Amino acid sequence: MSTLLADTGNPDLDLLRVINGLSWSAPGWLDGLVSWVGEYGILLGLAAVCLTAWLRARKAPDAPVAVAGLLWAPIAVALAELANLPISAIVDRPRPFVDHPELNVLVEGKEGTLSFVSDHSAMSMGIAVAVLLVNRRLGLVAGLLALLQGFCRMYMGVHYPTDVIGGYALATAVVLLLAPIAMAVLVPLCHALTRTAAAPLIVARSRRAAPSGRRRRRRGGARRPGPTVGAEPGPQERDLAA
Repeated sequence: MSTLLADTGNPDLDLLRVINGLSWSAPGWLDGLVSWVGEYGILLGLAAVCLTAWLRARKAPDAPVAVAGLLWAPIAVALAELANLPISAIVDRPRPFVDHPELNVLVEGKEGTLSFVSDHSAMSMGIAVAVLLVNRRLGLVAGLLALLQGFCRMYMGVHYPTDVIGGYALATAVVLLLAPIAMAVLVPLCHALTRTAAAPLIVARSRRAAPSGRRRRRRGGARRPGPTVGAEPGPQERDLAA
């Protein structure tokens, strides 16, 4: 099969062989664990990161803007996956184990699919970059998960290092380059949703109730009565005057 990224004993293949070679000496349970993590585990972990970021974004002072940024994450991933369709067809790169049967393949059913770019790597990095724009700490956590995703894909023998790097680059470009356009649409949308029944999805109830609560405290505060002009002094006041 023709390919625009032919392997000729370059560092790309050498690094893949080193990382995939670790699986030959690893116990079977570890290979199974890495395979599950690389296929499903990291994506579930990123979903948990996004959920945590959303719960915190709803409590932020600029909650509609923060939630809009998180809403951009899955949209950006979907766009990156769509962009990968023509890229993958043009590059036409088979999976590494097709041309190099000596690799230890830990998952089945990948033979008829193309290798460049790595979909899992693109999805992971797309989420990480989008979350980083909203919440730095959670974005760094997501970034570490994305890097682990790339390692797992090479450990499993289903992607070259350049497949992983290509996925990272594609997702990062989509998130950053299209973010201004996306936010110009999503921020007004989230602001509009705060005036509908979907408001709890955008702003936490505690933040919406805080201003009215302060007004109630001001209105309900007890005032100490002062002397009334022209009123007859009471018994105690007459005694003190005497």
